[in-house]
Amino acid sequence: MNKVFSYADALIRKPFHYCPGCTHGTIHRLIAEVIDELGIRERVVGISPVGCAVFILDYLRCDMFQASHGRAPAVATGAKRCRPDLVVFTYQGDGDLAAIGTSEIVHAANRGERITVFFVNNAVYGMTGGQMAPTSVPGQRTTTTPHGRNTETDGYPVNMSEMLAALHTPAYIARVSMHAPKEIIAARHVVKKAFEHQLAGRCFSFVEFLSTCPTNWGMTPVESLRWLEKEMLPYFPLGEIKVPPADDTGGRMP
Repeated sequence: MNKVFSYADALIRKPFHYCPGCTHGTIHRLIAEVIDELGIRERVVGISPVGCAVFILDYLRCDMFQASHGRAPAVATGAKRCRPDLVVFTYQGDGDLAAIGTSEIVHAANRGERITVFFVNNAVYGMTGGQMAPTSVPGQRTTTTPHGRNTETDGYPVNMSEMLAALHTPAYIARVSMHAPKEIIAARHVVKKAFEHQLAGRCFSFVEFLSTCPTNWGMTPVESLRWLEKEMLPYFPLGEIKVPPADDTGGRMP
């Protein structure tokens, strides 16, 4: 009999607590599988901040820090500079990374810190009540934009991947999605590449996951997947946005 699935050793065997249809759990699994495949679990340190993203520390079998809201890149910087042999990643949501943590992520990327950042973009504040996030799309209804995001007063969604790619230093930046099986398979390959760039010393790597939040979107899990594909993809196109040359070490840190 051929084995078609095995539980990742880096994933703690316990039920996920997330709301039905939330894709945080799927992203956790992808990260855990890649950690196992690369054989780096004993070297991995993860940092998660405030928000739904913080709960990844309950599910990954590796060392974890919890950071203050928006400050995960700063904590990751300290860990990696003190112990360059470690494989350090942050796991952050859009309200965290793209709002209160904007300066942290921009300057960590610009310095070329040799860390990997996993950015979960579900276009809304999840844990704190469904308010408009920097990544909420035009017309999106939230608890603070009940009539939809108005671009004249609220601006347009912040494209974090493209903004960071405009900096000189970051080595690898990609955007993936959780709305379909083929996209999830593609996302796993991107997660592996991001870790491999860090292992090769190519400084900063960044993976943005388009994710769902059925509870705060007011949708069923199936409706939320369709909404992501229809409403988010036009503003957040998928693909590798920045790839370093094969011989590029990236960054300015020794």
